[in-house]
Amino acid sequence: MPVRTCAGCGREAPQAELVRFTAPGGVLTADESVRRPGRGVYTCRTAGCFAAARKRNAFTRSLRSPVHVPDGLNTRFPEG
Repeated sequence: MPVRTCAGCGREAPQAELVRFTAPGGVLTADESVRRPGRGVYTCRTAGCFAAARKRNAFTRSLRSPVHVPDGLNTRFPEG
């Protein structure tokens, strides 16, 4: 099973335990039900890791392009 690194906390985990994000058209979206092609970035399934990645500008850096993070995207994850 592939191992990926959380962009928020830096924890390495199996790919299935993390959420993959892509930015088609420059807007960040979660790839939970549909696997989109192209570069992706992963976070743990918690609002805390998502917020940390956003604060560190990890989405833009990892995806190598400017990314708009819609408000409310992190409400899909439990606090932690």
